[in-house]
Amino acid sequence: MSESTAVRTAAADAGWLPGVGTISYGGDYNPEQWPEEVWVEDVALMREAGVNLVSVGIFSWARLEPQEGVFDFAWLDRLFDLLHDAGIRVDLGTPTAAPPAWFYATYPDSRVVTRDGVVLGHGSRGMVSPSSPDYRRACERITRALGERYGAHPALALWHVHNEYGAPVSDSYDDHSVRAFRTWLQARYGTLDGLNTAWGTAFWGQTYGEWDHIGAPATSASVVNPAQRLDFARFTSDALLACFTAERDILHELSPGIPVTTNFMATSCPSMDLWRWAREVDVVSNDHYLTAAEVRNHVTLALDADLTRSLAGGKPWILMEHSTSGVNWQPRNVAKRRGEMARNALSHLGRGADGILFFQWRASRSGAEKFHSSMLPHAGTSSRVWKEVVELGGMLSNLAEVKGSRVHADVAILWDWESFWAQDLEWRPSVDHSHRERIVAFYDQLWRDNVTADLVHPEADLSGYRMVLAPASYLLTDAGAANLTAFTAAGGTLVVSCFSGLVDENDAVRAGGLVAALHDVLGVRVDELLPLREGETLALSGGRFDGLEADVWSEDLVVTTADVAATYASGPAEGEAAITRNVHGDGVAWYTSTRLTGAALTAFLDGAYADARLVPERSLPEGVEVVRRRSTDGRSEYTVVLNHGTEDVLVPGAGRVIVGDEVDGTPRVPAGGVAVAVSEIG
Repeated sequence: MSESTAVRTAAADAGWLPGVGTISYGGDYNPEQWPEEVWVEDVALMREAGVNLVSVGIFSWARLEPQEGVFDFAWLDRLFDLLHDAGIRVDLGTPTAAPPAWFYATYPDSRVVTRDGVVLGHGSRGMVSPSSPDYRRACERITRALGERYGAHPALALWHVHNEYGAPVSDSYDDHSVRAFRTWLQARYGTLDGLNTAWGTAFWGQTYGEWDHIGAPATSASVVNPAQRLDFARFTSDALLACFTAERDILHELSPGIPVTTNFMATSCPSMDLWRWAREVDVVSNDHYLTAAEVRNHVTLALDADLTRSLAGGKPWILMEHSTSGVNWQPRNVAKRRGEMARNALSHLGRGADGILFFQWRASRSGAEKFHSSMLPHAGTSSRVWKEVVELGGMLSNLAEVKGSRVHADVAILWDWESFWAQDLEWRPSVDHSHRERIVAFYDQLWRDNVTADLVHPEADLSGYRMVLAPASYLLTDAGAANLTAFTAAGGTLVVSCFSGLVDENDAVRAGGLVAALHDVLGVRVDELLPLREGETLALSGGRFDGLEADVWSEDLVVTTADVAATYASGPAEGEAAITRNVHGDGVAWYTSTRLTGAALTAFLDGAYADARLVPERSLPEGVEVVRRRSTDGRSEYTVVLNHGTEDVLVPGAGRVIVGDEVDGTPRVPAGGVAVAVSEIG
């Protein structure tokens, strides 16, 4: 074990946040925006609201290092002491997401260059080129200074490196990045022959004879080599990760035993392979904001939370940011209604979060986010939002026993950023076929059925699941395909949707043809892809699918060993197989060659549920969300009920209510309300 790994392991083994024995509650605190007399008021109100953890310093680089190499920590010293005296722990940020104006002026070649060649300047948020040696050196200097000064402070509970890596920009096409990309490629392929083979450069005469001839895949006359684009996405994720690990290692050295995190944006910032990142943080944390335009955004919130728990390997995690009400950057920033903030918070908690934090504590008067909601709004303590913030703090203080409990899932959904990067490139068969839409559609059906799901990488250990769904696995490595095949042969139920298993890790179609990697387990071949015209639909025929419709996509299937569950009653493949079921070893694999929604998707998953011996829970009214956590000793189960509907609901069998109301021992959850109950098991 290396020294760095040993230090990191010690930090992780320290348990949850040092000194924190309850659910963490609080948010981003930016006191540099306010005169110091306001700080005293803030801390008093934090205590009233039940706040026990705040994130500070995230955008404070210019205040902390007003000139290069000249530091001012006096104000932060006073703030630390003020928070510590109030019993509020600190999540201290390294401010490397916000380089000061002096940095941009001194090191102009460190600025981000877009794919179109535009040089981005100072005055917004975000970082400079992650491959700039000057940027990395400056990051290490400010991180070391913070670690030396606050690494042993008794108020410190967590280190928070940077802020939302990859947002608002991730990839840079500057000269530093081009040179670093070449070095990365040499490490990956070793030789130019290896690179040319992987990229298929014989196509369009793109063969390279010198490493220095390879550039970043900037905008060109037509579509740039997709394998090169895919590798640049991988490189970008690795370049950002190298920035994080450099800061993390300094903090482990100077502040042993204090965990280090960085706030992910699990489903909304697609530029990082978070499976790799999650292995490098001591505690997984995530930011989530509702998309106001989505009517069922509480479902995509749940998906985000389940993905974050999965990145944490099932361990507790932190919701580092969400909003008390509206945000400020969407076209229509819809405010949350009464009770929605609590439902959002407890959905995250029910899906494994042991920390519930917001952006931000006090609403800013100036700047781009002055219309972003906060724990303490512009309207002050008389506002509805403030009263709900205090109510939520009271709820969470009653849920200390939930801390550390885990969520169990019998179902897994495949999630692979590399596949998404590849599928999102140009010249795919249909602009209407989206990996995001497919995953959300399958997840939404599980949500309606109150079936809890993990999100997993295709090469992950699948042995603990009864059913694995592959709604959108366009890119599938040989190892991933073998893993799915072995899972099915061992008795699992595999569910695969169209346009999956098409290419290998280099975005190349396999020699065996379309879906060659899954031929054996699915018992079908795909002779031709048959996307539909905009708005066109297909009729299905057979069994539970008779009279149902599909859209967007179809395929010309050749059935080898599978049974046909449904055929096309119309469309380009009329009369041919549309949905199949194949027995493989001790398990079963289902395949749909078209896009299923609504009743057709319900029918499809009903067949898979039966094979997996799973029973969907459909007795509760529409809009009632039920999630469960189990104590690590297996003796207690915590049931979180969120009523997104318009009618009150009783939830029998949930146990003793610890948050919310009950009627004759049964949780009663009013429309828009929440409840948490505990039952003894085993």
